[in-house]
Amino acid sequence: MNKRLLSMLSICQKAGKIVSGEFAVEKALQDGSALYVIIANDASDNTKKKFENKSFYYEVEYIIYGEKETLSHSIGKVNRTVFAILDEGFYNKIKQYIENDIK
Repeated sequence: MNKRLLSMLSICQKAGKIVSGEFAVEKALQDGSALYVIIANDASDNTKKKFENKSFYYEVEYIIYGEKETLSHSIGKVNRTVFAILDEGFYNKIKQYIENDIK
């Protein structure tokens, strides 16, 4: 996984522009503050399906990417499987790093 991406997630957390965990991400989707949802590859099938559907319903871009341990650690949390980016600048940069990593 791209170290720049992990660093950007950490900065995003420090800036308060990311939420993690099912409840917080669901709330961010509902209130319209979520711009980008990241679902960990090793999330349960139910969690993946739930947040794919919610993201589609609320018209928020999402991606299934990375491992929950690595992503959670990058933001100083434990065992988080879903994340929502709340800031457009962070969204653009994080999306760019993920797309470059996938290529």
